[in-house]
Amino acid sequence: MSDQPPAPRLDLVGLVVADMAASLSFYRRLGLDLPAEADDAPHVETTLPGGLRLAWDTEETIRSFDPSYSREAAGNRTSLAFRCASPAHVDALLAELVDAGARVHLAPFDAVWGQRYATVLDPDGGSVDLFAPLPG
Repeated sequence: MSDQPPAPRLDLVGLVVADMAASLSFYRRLGLDLPAEADDAPHVETTLPGGLRLAWDTEETIRSFDPSYSREAAGNRTSLAFRCASPAHVDALLAELVDAGARVHLAPFDAVWGQRYATVLDPDGGSVDLFAPLPG
């Protein structure tokens, strides 16, 4: 039996949006079932067939935990989020990626939404989030 945690699983694709209502309207036209009351929400997510989640966050929501965020500096507004086996796995995986040359954008922290969370940049500067639910 291996002491290694299971491999992280691609769990979420996130979009950062300037106008939530306009973005959700666009994706509704593509067939996604998104409730009208979500138009005013700072964060919206839906589970796609197969279990992958698609999420939208306003720029203000992103700045609430990453004050340095700006659309211009980000270069893109899409991120991939990988679910890890545990909060400790988030920290260990981030350390492994850094040892392999990746750059940290957000060091691990316990987020108010109940996750251990960190952001690393892929070799092209793309945002990759690592997360695991906090116990309790």
